[in-house]
Amino acid sequence: MTQRLIIGMSGASGAPLTVELLRQLRSSYPQMETHLVVTKGGEMTLRQETDQTLESLKELASVYYDNDDIGAAIASGSFHTMGMAVVPCSMKTVAGIVSGYSDNLLLRAADVCMKERRKLVLVPREAPLSTLHLRNLYEASQLGAVILPPMQTYYDHPRTVEDMVRHTTERILSQFGLESGTREWTGMNM
Repeated sequence: MTQRLIIGMSGASGAPLTVELLRQLRSSYPQMETHLVVTKGGEMTLRQETDQTLESLKELASVYYDNDDIGAAIASGSFHTMGMAVVPCSMKTVAGIVSGYSDNLLLRAADVCMKERRKLVLVPREAPLSTLHLRNLYEASQLGAVILPPMQTYYDHPRTVEDMVRHTTERILSQFGLESGTREWTGMNM
């Protein structure tokens, strides 16, 4: 069976994470199908934070879906996938997922992953987090989603922003059993 992974991109800050995740999947797992859906906010953030266009982002994915196409393949549980990563994940998207308000394809695909008990990784980008944000993230976790904020790490001695972005995307891949070189913690050397 073909391995498929859904990548959702909503309008939170963090567009470089989506770009790097798709690049890593393409280079390390060329046989895997990547199914991309981007919200309007995600498209705006992509333009603001990167030198990518939506067209160039689409080229990194195997399949691209319009967010209004709620009849697309990824909207059905009979379309088998490894799951979905929402990178970055806005607080509006978290609220939609938690409440089951599937009024667009990204939310419907996330809903399908939850109902089919497939891995759903949410990469929320917001700071500071309000009590409402924390409550929704807690509820998403209770419903089975993995909450993976793009936290900075220092033990791997990042030298550039790209190093930090790469580390986060490697951690996302590891949630799906896909290894791509994340430096493993081996304990403190004292």
